Amino acid sequence: MRFFHLMVFANFIFSFGFAQTQMEVPSYTIFKTATAPTIDGTIEKKEWATAKWTSNFLDILGRKNPKPPLDTRCKMLWDDQYLYIAAELVEPDIWATLVNRDAIVYNDHDFEVFLDPNNDGEQYVEIEINALGTVMDLFMNKPYKKGGRFDLGWNAEGMKTAVKIYGTINNNADRDKKWTVEMAIPYEALKREGRISHPTNGSTWRINFSRVQWPMEKEGTTYKIKREEEGRRLRESNWVWSPTGVIDMHVPQRWGFLHFKN
Repeated sequence: MRFFHLMVFANFIFSFGFAQTQMEVPSYTIFKTATAPTIDGTIEKKEWATAKWTSNFLDILGRKNPKPPLDTRCKMLWDDQYLYIAAELVEPDIWATLVNRDAIVYNDHDFEVFLDPNNDGEQYVEIEINALGTVMDLFMNKPYKKGGRFDLGWNAEGMKTAVKIYGTINNNADRDKKWTVEMAIPYEALKREGRISHPTNGSTWRINFSRVQWPMEKEGTTYKIKREEEGRRLRESNWVWSPTGVIDMHVPQRWGFLHFKN
């Protein structure tokens, strides 16, 4: 009987914890736009005025970790061809170094998008961009912990991206304000056999956003990543819209919900 009671209690705690976890996953209602934003990095224009901001990003481990010291937020729109994303990253020291397409962009400060149109944790895409506008995009057949493999040869063909700098990049002589990102992700680029790629009114996709931020120090007139005495880089910070609870963005069941509405 004691064992039975313990099992009932354990199941209750698990169910309560699971419900609490599920409740913590954010959602965003994305509205269809009749006027496509011009992708130039400027997100203050009227086309974006009706779109609501997400909440500010949290540490990837959730509220048990301190609130990030710099704000990051996004807003989204859609039409029949594109998913539009705008992001604002407050940053007093704007820095980036990588310039080649499909370089490992998270070795710089970056902004990242993880998108699963089928809402099943399989066959999703990852897109990263730094303050120079350098893009890395890849396709995942499933999460790494399930034996997934990445395809860096995949490109979001037809995608439009732009970055705007409010300050001066790679210059430590001043203090910057922020950098902003605009993306237009074409649904045609997401097409896979037997998979959903185009939203309709009432569709629900899964999406998450990440900001990688390295601890920096001055070097000459620019910056470099701080290192330990042994020469290793200090760990980066990961600030996200929907915390995964582990230092791993590839946990699709912990991504936020994206609800499409006309």
